[in-house]
Amino acid sequence: MTRIAVLGSTNMDLVAYVRRAPRMGETVPGREFRTVPGGKGANQAVAAARAGGAVSMIGAVGSDDFGTRLRAGLEESGVDTTLLRTVDGPSGTAHIVVDDQGGNAIVVVPGANAAVTGLSPGDEDRIAASDALLLQLELPLDAVVAGAEAARGHGVRTVLTPAPAQCLPRELLAATDLLVPNEHEAAELTGVADPRAAAEELLRDVPEVVVTLGAAGCLYAARDARPVTVPARRVRAVDTTAAGDTFVGALAVALGEGRPVREALAWASSAAALSVQRPGASSSMPYRTEIDGA
Repeated sequence: MTRIAVLGSTNMDLVAYVRRAPRMGETVPGREFRTVPGGKGANQAVAAARAGGAVSMIGAVGSDDFGTRLRAGLEESGVDTTLLRTVDGPSGTAHIVVDDQGGNAIVVVPGANAAVTGLSPGDEDRIAASDALLLQLELPLDAVVAGAEAARGHGVRTVLTPAPAQCLPRELLAATDLLVPNEHEAAELTGVADPRAAAEELLRDVPEVVVTLGAAGCLYAARDARPVTVPARRVRAVDTTAAGDTFVGALAVALGEGRPVREALAWASSAAALSVQRPGASSSMPYRTEIDGA
């Protein structure tokens, strides 16, 4: 079983479903509201655990009711929360608007995630005992860099999702094995709109890149291999929230099992396709038997 550590955010997603998203200064009616456990770190942890990985979550929740629910949600999916700390104050929240086409707009309020400024006792040992470390950018950057450097020091594969997109420090890129931006993040990081050209640009800093392309699938590029494009399954999207996190979690499991790159990408794409057909973030993520049967 692939052992995966996730150093990342936990948020309660506050989701409003609308026909179309409001413009600035506009009010629109919503048809439904849900609170769903989320956060890019927690989402990737749940996705990897449901896909068959042995997953540990490193991060923080608040001392509020959301914190209790976030921890319980991870544990229900089989994620080890021993290193998920509780800090005084509110948990992180994500305020999400989802339209009838399945598109979304998100505002993240860090809450307890802002308290994770570095590694705590036990974190490095758990990272060292893992096959892969999954990272995102919803924690303070110092913590992300510390996690990546710890993984690199122990020979653990580091997978970074550069979201929300921002300028990445050289020391973080130097400790990243696989970078997984979506096409918009790849363009923002490189200033290059074409995903293939953006991937080639990113290979100057990291050895492997996967650019996710939404309904068009994904593109894999590596310094020592020809680019690989894997199409996405054609499905009707209900809610695309956390589709990228589902993809990353499943991909980490597949690669950890030693699957060839094209097979791993196709399997992860199937997981993401299943997730967009359901509402919510972690609540939409498929289990291994569903992915295998897709």
